Amino acid sequence: MIELTRLNGQTFYLHALLIEQIQAFPDTTILLTNGKSIIVKESMTGVNEKMQAFYSSIGLVGTTAMKGGDKE
Repeated sequence: MIELTRLNGQTFYLHALLIEQIQAFPDTTILLTNGKSIIVKESMTGVNEKMQAFYSSIGLVGTTAMKGGDKE
């Protein structure tokens, strides 16, 4: 879950796996897999960083990236 803020200042938690798309209209709008959309105060980059941290915390994304053809 990631913590986000609605435009009215109310904070809430959103399950990051439900996020399908993030856009700026100019407000950051999150489109969910169920078709609903949520407008938040955070920037697109801020939401993306929170998503990446969440994915890393549950083991969906590694914490280090391999570059080029390097193998461990």
